[in-house]
Amino acid sequence: MLVVSGLVCAATRGPDREAAVNAYAAAWRKSDYNSMYALTGAGTRTAAADAQAFADQFNEAATVATASRIVIGKPKSSGNDEWNIPVTVQTRAFGLVRGNVTVTVTDEEGKARIGWTPADVFPGLREGETLTRDTRMPPRADILARNGTKLAAGPERTSEAGPAAADIVGSLGPIQAADIGRTYALGYPSDAQVGQTGLERILDQQLAGSPGGALKAGSRVLAMTEPKQAKPVRSTIDMTVQEAAVTALAGRLGGVTAIDPRTGEILAAAGVAFSALQPPGSTFKIITVAGALENRTTTPTAQFPVETAATLSGVKLENSFGSACGGSLTVSFAKSCNSVFAPLGAKLGAEKLVKTAEAFGFNQSPGVPGAAMSQIPAASELGDDLDVGSTAIGQGKVQATTLEMAVVAATIGSAGIRPALTMQAGKWQHAPGTRAVSRLTARRVQRLMEAVVKPGGTGTAAAVSGVRVAGKTGTAELRDTVACQPDETNPDAEPCPTEGDPSNTTAWFTAFAPAGAKTPRVAVAVMLIGAGHGGDTAAPVAKPVLVAGLKATG
Repeated sequence: MLVVSGLVCAATRGPDREAAVNAYAAAWRKSDYNSMYALTGAGTRTAAADAQAFADQFNEAATVATASRIVIGKPKSSGNDEWNIPVTVQTRAFGLVRGNVTVTVTDEEGKARIGWTPADVFPGLREGETLTRDTRMPPRADILARNGTKLAAGPERTSEAGPAAADIVGSLGPIQAADIGRTYALGYPSDAQVGQTGLERILDQQLAGSPGGALKAGSRVLAMTEPKQAKPVRSTIDMTVQEAAVTALAGRLGGVTAIDPRTGEILAAAGVAFSALQPPGSTFKIITVAGALENRTTTPTAQFPVETAATLSGVKLENSFGSACGGSLTVSFAKSCNSVFAPLGAKLGAEKLVKTAEAFGFNQSPGVPGAAMSQIPAASELGDDLDVGSTAIGQGKVQATTLEMAVVAATIGSAGIRPALTMQAGKWQHAPGTRAVSRLTARRVQRLMEAVVKPGGTGTAAAVSGVRVAGKTGTAELRDTVACQPDETNPDAEPCPTEGDPSNTTAWFTAFAPAGAKTPRVAVAVMLIGAGHGGDTAAPVAKPVLVAGLKATG
C-alpha cells in the first residue's frame, strides 16, 4: 500500500498536492484500490463506506463498459486545486472511450487528500449520473465443417450437411445462470441467445461476434457502435468421419469420438460423446500398464500366473465370467486379464496410479466447453488394495467420456504426448501437447495395444486390412458379474446364460491408427451403454470410423 504520510512536505511548504494526485494515479494504474482509498478524504466515506465498496464501484463501471484495458495518464493541474487525470478505456462493445476524470485535492489535518465522488470511476461521468448501456447482438456467424460445408447458417441455423450434423451442431437458448457474469462482461444483452450444446456452445464466443449499442452517462451517450458480425467459423468436424460415427452408432445409447492425434482436432462426435460419464472398464488398463511400466512396477517380459481371479484384501476379483487368464504381459493385456491388472494396479499404488491418470487428462478440464470432466478419486480417497485394484481395471469410482478415452489412445500413439484439444480448424498450432509418459513407455504400450487387435486378442473386430491398428477393449460391469453356477437341485431354476446379460455392462473400445507410424492420423473411442462386451459390440463400431478417419487425414 502507498504511504500517505510520506506525501507531506515540510511544514513551511504544506502538503504536496501534486505528489498525492500522482500517487493516486499510480495506484489506479495497478488497480490498487486499497491504496487509492487510503489517499481519499473524509468525504469519500459518505459515498463508499470502506475500501471494498470503493473498489466495487470502479469494477462495476468497468464491467458495464465492457472494459478490456484501462490506461491512466499523467495528472495535470487545472488550477483551483483541481487535477485532470487522462483516462483511456478500451471496451469490447463500444470501442475506445477517452476523457478526463477531474479530482479535487484538499488539505485535511496537514495532509493532501483526494476529494473523490462516484462520478470519478469513469471518464465522462458527471456528478449524480450513473453509467448504463443498451446493447444488441449482431447476426450469429455460420458454422462450417472442415471442408467449408455449412453445418449451421443464418437465423434458422440451417445445414447443408444432412442429419449427421445434428449430433455435433447443438442448440441455442437463453443465457444460463452460470454464464450471466461472463456474458454480461462481454456486453451481451440479457435476452441474447447463446450456445447451449455442441459446437454452438463450444464456439459460442467466436460465433457471437461483437455486440454494439450505446454507453450512457445518465441520459447522455458517451459512445456508440454498431454490432459486428463474426466471420464464418470453420470447425474441425470432418463430415465423412462424422457420418461414419453417426451411422455406426445407429441410434444406440452411447458415444463416439474421433480425433487427429497430430493436432488435437476433433474430427467427429456422435451421441453422448462429450457428456456421458461411465466406468471405462478395461480401456483404463492402458493407463494402468503405462503407469506400471513408467514406474518399473513391471517389465515388458514379465510373466503372470494363469488364474480365474485375483484376491485383494480378502475379496475375489474375477476375470470376465470367470475365465482363466494370464501368461506374458502381452497376452494378459490382449486377453484383458483382471486377475493380472488388478494386482498390478495395487502394486503400483494409489498415488502413482492417480498421478498417471491425471497425466492422461483425468481430473482436468478437457478444454472443450460443456464437455464433462473425466474423474478418478484422489489417492487419499482410495482405500485398500481392493479399492486400488478395482480402479486399475476401470471399475470403482473412476469415470470417463469417449472424448477422454480417445485422448488416452492418441497420447500413446503420439509417443506419450497428450494433445491439446480444439474444435476450431487451424488453432492447434498454438496449443502444444503435454508429455504424459516417456516415449519408451508409449512405444511399449503401443505394442500391447496392437496385440489386442491381432488374432487372439479381444479387439479383432476393429482390424483394418493393410493397416496396423492399436486398440483396447473394455467391458465395464454395472453390477458384479461372477461365473454362473447352475442349480442342479432345482429343475425349475433358470439356466446359466451363455453370454451374460448385455444390459449389465457398458461396452468400450479405443484405438489409433496407423500404429507404428511416426504419429497416427486418427484415434477413436466408442462407448455403448448396456450393450455387452467391448470386443463384440464397441470394436465393430470403431472400425468404420477408423477407416473414415484414415481417408480424411491421409
